[in-house]
Amino acid sequence: MAKIIGIDLGTTNSAVAVMEGGEPKVLENHEGNRTTPSMVAVSKSGERLVGLLAKRQAVTNPQNTIFSVKRLIGRKFRDPEVQRDKQWLPYEIRESSSGGVEVKMGDRWYTPEEISAMILGKLKSDAEARLGTSVEEAVITVPAYFDDSQRQATKNAGEIAGLKVRRIVNEPTAASLAYGLNKKKKKKIVVYD
Repeated sequence: MAKIIGIDLGTTNSAVAVMEGGEPKVLENHEGNRTTPSMVAVSKSGERLVGLLAKRQAVTNPQNTIFSVKRLIGRKFRDPEVQRDKQWLPYEIRESSSGGVEVKMGDRWYTPEEISAMILGKLKSDAEARLGTSVEEAVITVPAYFDDSQRQATKNAGEIAGLKVRRIVNEPTAASLAYGLNKKKKKKIVVYD
């Protein structure tokens, strides 16, 4: 039976996990870490870099290193949050033809969904390498405050990355579900996110 991966697509770092023997297991990436920086870049030589490689060159190539794209996904360009973020992000942001957001990396413009798909694609690839099998399905977590547009945009990013997104789950819900795994007693828990 094919594995379904769970992905925490974070603003700063992302992680991928799988259920093994009834227990969730966070998988190491290609670099041997359990988290992957949520960053994508185009190097000065034109090579696309994702994760740690993108982070390592961010200081010397800030205009072509995209980070915190989760803050932009599913939002309209005129959204006050986007306008605020535009002031401090070192890369260019513009309005797309549909009124959404596009970011410039290298000589191309990308949607936040496309950038997120690059991160998800790396997580998928790393999971496949660790599991020794192809991965086609995923559950992706999002902040509880994400609206329908942001949730759909995250799902679209997963599909662009070649994943069938089975479900979008609120991060606090995922935390409480993970805590409750294999627990026999009934308890009330509070999750602070």
